[in-house]
Amino acid sequence: MNRRLLNVVDVEATCWEKAAPPGMPSEIIEIGLCVLDTETLERVEKHSILVRPDRSTVSEFCTQLTTLTAAQVATGISFDAACELLRREFHSDSRPWASWGDYDRKQFERQCAATGVRYPFGSVHTNAKLAFSESRGTHRRFGMAGALAMTGLPLEGTHHRGGDDAWNIAALIAGMLREDKWPVTA
Repeated sequence: MNRRLLNVVDVEATCWEKAAPPGMPSEIIEIGLCVLDTETLERVEKHSILVRPDRSTVSEFCTQLTTLTAAQVATGISFDAACELLRREFHSDSRPWASWGDYDRKQFERQCAATGVRYPFGSVHTNAKLAFSESRGTHRRFGMAGALAMTGLPLEGTHHRGGDDAWNIAALIAGMLREDKWPVTA
């Protein structure tokens, strides 16, 4: 397994202000990915993969939160094709990966189980939100924007857009690596 490159992943999914409408599960509509070189601490790639939902729709609330519209995600690729793209182009099944919290990992697990799509990632995942808290010696869990503010890093791009959030999370991880406070993965 190549440990030099780390895939930092952030997903956006269909969501509603209140409960989901009957029969509409939350589905991934954007996969943001930033490749971080853990030796040079450079963010070497940034991607946003739009994913077309099959069993839900983009609500007005979801558009307000993410800026993604139903028309935009309708031009995306299928979830199955997105998972295959992650494996083929970003070696997701053999590279370690990280996300801010466990939501992204669990959303992939749920959606893969519900659709019969092969899970695209390997077993080495790091919860960057937990790692950040531990690096600060606190049990408090910070949102990504709060963690950026705490460290003096700017929030680059649009918050709640997958590609931009993955880029910002990678900056936080690079900071933890610089301080030798990023957990060593198995």
